[in-house]
Amino acid sequence: MKKIASFTVDHIRLLPGLYVSRKDTFGGTVLTTFDLRFKQPNKEPVIDMPALHTLEHLGATFLRSHPVWADRVLYFGPMGCRTGCYLILAGDLSSTDALPLVREMLEWIAAFKGDIPGAAPAECGNWREQNLDMAKWEAVRYAGALTDPGPERLNYP
Repeated sequence: MKKIASFTVDHIRLLPGLYVSRKDTFGGTVLTTFDLRFKQPNKEPVIDMPALHTLEHLGATFLRSHPVWADRVLYFGPMGCRTGCYLILAGDLSSTDALPLVREMLEWIAAFKGDIPGAAPAECGNWREQNLDMAKWEAVRYAGALTDPGPERLNYP
């Protein structure tokens, strides 16, 4: 069986950053998958499930409501390894194209107050497993890695 693209990335040298994971064409449209790598794989503790679940709810809500990008958002969700999230946008894009959007999302999450969108029994299959404080902490921490990223945080090693 062919090895999938994400398994060909050198996770030993990978830093927290914003990477283009892959580009696919669907019906004539290029879809760009971004690797929002919050944690250094195999070196840092992973994001705990309640915080990651809250990041998913808040990130998806922000992105799908964004005045400019909403129509280009196909997916936002956590990685199984819990070191980050994937974002799929329509368009042939680079990490620098998505960087302002991701920074804006992280600022919004860090400042979020109120009820977590979709955290209700009728809206989520595991609505109780949320941690807003830790999600905000993770967003602030990851935003720090994206403040002035060099090429090592925007291009896979």
